[in-house]
Amino acid sequence: MKILPCTLFPCIAQEEDNLDEFQSKNMHSESSCSSHCSTLSSLPSMPSIPSLTPSSHHHEQPPSAAANHHCLATLKGHSSYIFSLALTGKHLYTGSSNSDIRLLSRDPLNNQENPTNKIVAKGKSAVKSIVIMGDKLFSAHQDHKIRVWRINSSTPDQKMKCISTLPTINDRCMKLFLPKNYVEVRRNKKCTYVNHVDTVSALAISSDGTCLYSASWDRSFKIWNISDFKCLESVHNAHEDAINSIVVSNDGLVYTGSADKKIKVWKKVEGEKKHKLVATLEKHKSAVNALALSVDGLVLYSGACDRSIIVWGKGDGGGGGFMVVVGALRGHNKAILCLCVVSELVFSGSADKTIRVWRKGVGKSYACLAVLEGHTKPIKCLVATVDSGHFDNSYLVYSGGLDCDIRIWRIQLTSI
Repeated sequence: MKILPCTLFPCIAQEEDNLDEFQSKNMHSESSCSSHCSTLSSLPSMPSIPSLTPSSHHHEQPPSAAANHHCLATLKGHSSYIFSLALTGKHLYTGSSNSDIRLLSRDPLNNQENPTNKIVAKGKSAVKSIVIMGDKLFSAHQDHKIRVWRINSSTPDQKMKCISTLPTINDRCMKLFLPKNYVEVRRNKKCTYVNHVDTVSALAISSDGTCLYSASWDRSFKIWNISDFKCLESVHNAHEDAINSIVVSNDGLVYTGSADKKIKVWKKVEGEKKHKLVATLEKHKSAVNALALSVDGLVLYSGACDRSIIVWGKGDGGGGGFMVVVGALRGHNKAILCLCVVSELVFSGSADKTIRVWRKGVGKSYACLAVLEGHTKPIKCLVATVDSGHFDNSYLVYSGGLDCDIRIWRIQLTSI
């Protein structure tokens, strides 16, 4: 694996005329994946909501903070698109379009001195999402399946064992004989509710670590018991188009973002067995690709093909799950493809090949602290963590994209 240094270019304001829109739904083959960032004939207008940046210059910082930032390393050696990233312990796991799951050190210094890039698992199709709970790694795939892998904590760089594929054979067989277990998945076609029938696009884990949530382009999301891998619930026809993202708050609210331009909020009402729709958030003008929640769950960030990141906050309805628009973060000039939140920082990756770092200020104000440039193709996935071992107020950001590279960035906040 080859490691290259990279530089950060200064943040500049982006022109918004004659821009391309990123297609949110991937085509079903690796060869066509590169075309899924092709241009469209028209671009929907930006949402008519106020910007949360303090001025028209998106790079202007609030007077109380500044940030030093640079790319620590570029990890070469992958031969396919990077679709997903996950951190656990001292390691970074990557999922790619050729079905590989690879293991790397999360420490950029280790990657420079002793490069590690081992294939620790291989599925049967592209890995769209990865989440980790304890010694289990869950991977979502384009072949409609979810695979469960056992991580060996003593030798994590060894091949992982696939301990289950969801839905399990037992789950499928038990549902075959009762008509009530069948749902219509396409016109004149029915299937048992435990099966996804299109790409599994996103995964999330409940705050108590007991349930796995999966979202799919088949317009459904499902809930699985992590202890025995049983499908507990399936919400079919949750949206009118493919679901691209799913997040779960600490209070049990489920948020789904879809190519139908909508974000829906779901909740299991006390005394009920199934999740119910409690709110529909409609402000984006095109497909919603990414969702992220603040640490306290009170703020939701959504990114879409309309190039905006909409900030939603809990309204006067309190804990009922209803969100209201606070404003929008603008600066990217193509589709927002991924989001992540650490502390008061929000990181956004885009089809414009850049990562923007946003910081929440006083009240409703936000500022773009940096634009990270270096990727040569759209950025598909981001993870970030506090870099407490090296500097105060420092963060490490890991990004992967369609250029087959993984980059490691350091963001250090400084008071001025």
